[in-house]
Amino acid sequence: MKLNTEIKGQGYPVLCLHGHPGCIATMSVFTNYLSQQYQTITPDLRGYGKSRYQQQFVMEDHLTDIITLLDKQQIEQCLLLGWSLGGIIAMELALAQPQRFSGMILIATAAHPLSSHPRETWQDLLFTGIGGIINYFVPAWQWNIDTFGKRSLFRYLIQNHKLESYQYLAKEAVPAYLQTSKAANQALSTAIRQGYNRLEHLSQIEIPCLMLSGECDRHIIPDASQKTAEHLNNCEYKNYPQVAHLFPWEIPDLVLADIQQWLEQYAPKPIVN
Repeated sequence: MKLNTEIKGQGYPVLCLHGHPGCIATMSVFTNYLSQQYQTITPDLRGYGKSRYQQQFVMEDHLTDIITLLDKQQIEQCLLLGWSLGGIIAMELALAQPQRFSGMILIATAAHPLSSHPRETWQDLLFTGIGGIINYFVPAWQWNIDTFGKRSLFRYLIQNHKLESYQYLAKEAVPAYLQTSKAANQALSTAIRQGYNRLEHLSQIEIPCLMLSGECDRHIIPDASQKTAEHLNNCEYKNYPQVAHLFPWEIPDLVLADIQQWLEQYAPKPIVN
């Protein structure tokens, strides 16, 4: 299918892939920075954001969609950047078309994703709903963070409960959640039930990689991210303390600085505007 896509900047292309639930906007923490030196290409995956799709599909359809997008844009080679589910799709792309990608940045993801997320309670759901609605209309209100945010499911997504993180949650996470289709939820749930594990295939990936994880991530535990990095032939790994799954929204400056340092070493030279 034709994916709704945002293209920003000029220079060597970087394909940016969001997580679940996610959309183009949730990748702004990366694209706003990278598009100053590179051309960022960020699609809404099938069933997410404005890439509306209500029929049933499987996770492999994401690969077909993205390869079609790259062909249409006449992109013969690019860098990959994937967050959570987007990182899994990035690894699948690198396995499917290794000649097409020159490097890969993986954020809070794993080739064999494991979770330590506790079972949700009615109170978790209630406080998340109330806190999320209030935060959407009054972003980063300290009273709401203290009263509902820290006692909601947000506590498994962010660790420090900084105002900046709640700004991202209001502007980007809530709209992405509301735009994620039932079909997208079903496709991911089916893949999880089937048991996804590509660790033994990662040795086929020769391109340089950067893996970043959060010490307190309960959605994809850092041990799973580290094991993925160890199975990649040429991968730098960094685990940030006291942050969780949405750590790019908790410590954006540090994450971007580490990505920039890696790019300076491994990426083709960008075109400076």
